Amino acid sequence: MKHPLIGAAVLAAFSLAATHAFAQGVAANYPDKPLRLVVPFPPGGGNDILARTLGQRLTEVVSQQVVVDNRGGAGGALGATIAAQANPDGYTLFLGSVGNLAQNPALKANLPYDPVRDFAPASLVAVSSFMLAVHPGVAAKSVQDLIALAKASPGKLNYASAGTGSSLHMAGELFKYATGTDMLHVPYKGTGPAMTDLLSGRVQLIFSTMPPVLPQVRTGKLRALGVTTIKRAAAAPDVPTIAESGVKGFDVSNWQGVLAPAKTPAPVIRKLNQDIIKALAVPGMSEALAKQGLEPAGGKPEEFGALIKSEIAKYTRVVKAAKIVVD
Repeated sequence: MKHPLIGAAVLAAFSLAATHAFAQGVAANYPDKPLRLVVPFPPGGGNDILARTLGQRLTEVVSQQVVVDNRGGAGGALGATIAAQANPDGYTLFLGSVGNLAQNPALKANLPYDPVRDFAPASLVAVSSFMLAVHPGVAAKSVQDLIALAKASPGKLNYASAGTGSSLHMAGELFKYATGTDMLHVPYKGTGPAMTDLLSGRVQLIFSTMPPVLPQVRTGKLRALGVTTIKRAAAAPDVPTIAESGVKGFDVSNWQGVLAPAKTPAPVIRKLNQDIIKALAVPGMSEALAKQGLEPAGGKPEEFGALIKSEIAKYTRVVKAAKIVVD
């Protein structure tokens, strides 16, 4: 007489093999209908422009239309939740960023989604540096000069941001945390008003994404002291990194990547990863990203997943150290 446990084990193995074969078959034909790329912000912003740039190239690669679906609201949480709760078949994708995948989880205890539990990372898409720029009236000509100035007059230097909890704010707090300096954070309702007051000298410095600040640096209205990534930025190759300027290991980047809902079959994720990497290599893609101050990334799904986890841990540390509270 056959042991019942042996029969159950054989049945389980057969079921697993059948499921794997089904997933492989799905991936072989994937995608065979249009893809929806959820962007958790309104049209016209940086994430939306990136989504449309990627969508155009991905459409060429997979021969299926990529439809950008803007779902702005709640600082990106609405779109993230919609994408996380979608059918995990690989046809609803999410353009996530450092803000909604790492900073929001560090800042907000009751998010309606979990970036690790609710998503399957497919590929990192683009990265960019923040630029540390000062008003010409500030005596500092280098990162070390700025650190010395800040330490000589604690709390006297003001740095602008696009708002409490914004990526610009977090970059500034990470700099303070890494250098042991005390500078006053001045939040604005967006980068535009922050830049206006910086150019007038009402505030002394900013950690900004490239597009708003780089033209002002090139015309001499602002002075660039460093970029925040571990490697120099392609858009400003003459500007040293903060790390090479003496703040060892300092690495803060603005990044975006594509994810699918959790439980999307692994073969589908692998196929999606391959297609995104091909899209990033389409002629003209690097130039299109460069206009946005971005550099193409790519890499394996596992690497993107590891980045998300490490970034959550990093921002959680700085939020606790700086006692940052958002409404």
